[in-house]
Amino acid sequence: MKRLFCYVLVGLVLVSLVLGGCAQKPTKVRVATDATWPPFEYVNEQTKAIEGFDIDLLKAIAEKEGLEIEFINVGFDPLLAGIAQCQYDAAISSITITEERKQEMLFSDPYFEAGQIVTVRKDNTDIKSKDNLAGKVAGAQIGTTGAMEVQKITGATLRTYDDIGLAYQDLMNGQIDAVVADNPLALGYVGKNPDKLKTAGAVFTEENYGIAVCETNPELLAKINRGLKAVKDAGLIEQLSQKWLAGQ
Repeated sequence: MKRLFCYVLVGLVLVSLVLGGCAQKPTKVRVATDATWPPFEYVNEQTKAIEGFDIDLLKAIAEKEGLEIEFINVGFDPLLAGIAQCQYDAAISSITITEERKQEMLFSDPYFEAGQIVTVRKDNTDIKSKDNLAGKVAGAQIGTTGAMEVQKITGATLRTYDDIGLAYQDLMNGQIDAVVADNPLALGYVGKNPDKLKTAGAVFTEENYGIAVCETNPELLAKINRGLKAVKDAGLIEQLSQKWLAGQ
């Protein structure tokens, strides 16, 4: 009987160790991002790693909450469709929180304020703001709020791009008249090409970025929001702004 009791006791100890090990294993989260949007997400040409403001932010959240992150680089339009269909657990990609998008996915608390701005060639004298885009061709990335804003302008022609970098290239080459995009991104391109590009007018929308989550996974959303609050309280947003946006 004593031997049987010992076997049972050893068995219970082993089961508890296995279950304890399973409980400590990080939850793996598939996160979609469109790494063509510096300085928030882009591929480092030297290391081939995905880097940026958003990437650092989500890694910090994951560390706080014990989440294992797998980043998946995908175009912005299929990213939105994929998260709406729960092909991915979450997405971080300078995604503006909108009422339309909230019908198809969950959103974290906001973590960054941005807005749309017009970029033109340095020698352009016709376009001084979005109000001068009638009769012009404006480029924007497909599926973005920039594209949505161009569509609202009577007389403006929208040309969409899978990669926003191609829109700025076409602008510099004189193939389109303007680009409409988020101001941090636009300022980054202007900063790298000050002899070729300039912004026209002020930021004309007020937008908040959020982390998108599959709508059937409110538990993950709760963890992300908890981690986001913790890193915000620790001053990480200010640190990331200094690291990635200073000088723009």
